[in-house]
Amino acid sequence: MKTILLVEDDRNLADGLTMNLEAEGYQVVAVADGSHVLETFRDGMFDLVLMDIMLPGMDGLTLTRRIRQEGSTVPILFITARGRTEERIEGLLAGGDDYITKPFDTAELMARIQGIFRRQAWLGSEEAATSYEFDGRKIDFKTFRAEGPGGEFELTRKECMVAKYLIERAGEVVSRDQLLDAVWGYHIYPTNRTIDNFILKLRKIFEDDPKEPKYFKTIRGVGYSFQQ
Repeated sequence: MKTILLVEDDRNLADGLTMNLEAEGYQVVAVADGSHVLETFRDGMFDLVLMDIMLPGMDGLTLTRRIRQEGSTVPILFITARGRTEERIEGLLAGGDDYITKPFDTAELMARIQGIFRRQAWLGSEEAATSYEFDGRKIDFKTFRAEGPGGEFELTRKECMVAKYLIERAGEVVSRDQLLDAVWGYHIYPTNRTIDNFILKLRKIFEDDPKEPKYFKTIRGVGYSFQQ
């Protein structure tokens, strides 16, 4: 049984989500105040966090950054009234794995959760390589650690997934839509610009000169390609 930490200050919504999640077989721990989230998170073993952004005490983006700074790679799915593209990107770059905007259909939320667990299994698959090395650089798909010319870095789950998808298809041209579908699970979300931001982060870690990439290359008008 997977355990979900539900962070939502709307009591009616939290009660409804708890009921539906438990009906799907999940165990749920609900917290309404942002100032109590970190303590609850540290005391438990959670498989997923459903995180509202607008919270009393401490907002969801700050909480997500704190969770990531502590080294946790637990998947985080934002549930919020915010829907602007810039806010979606901000949440994903803070370390979130997905984003659903209120009001939403419960069936869609359950599909998003199942998708997160499915992609998590792909990233940590025992059949796949757990790490990859090239030209003195290294990325670990289990620990989300990377080594590049500038030293060691921590990746977010999504950054690691983007890198893994490209590396598994070294030499091939991969479109932005392919990356969106593989890493987020559907073409229209979040935006092509999000992929661009993640590629820029990978270049800063692995390239000698991010402005003249050798490994994570842009194929203009098509997408990206990993070249070894």
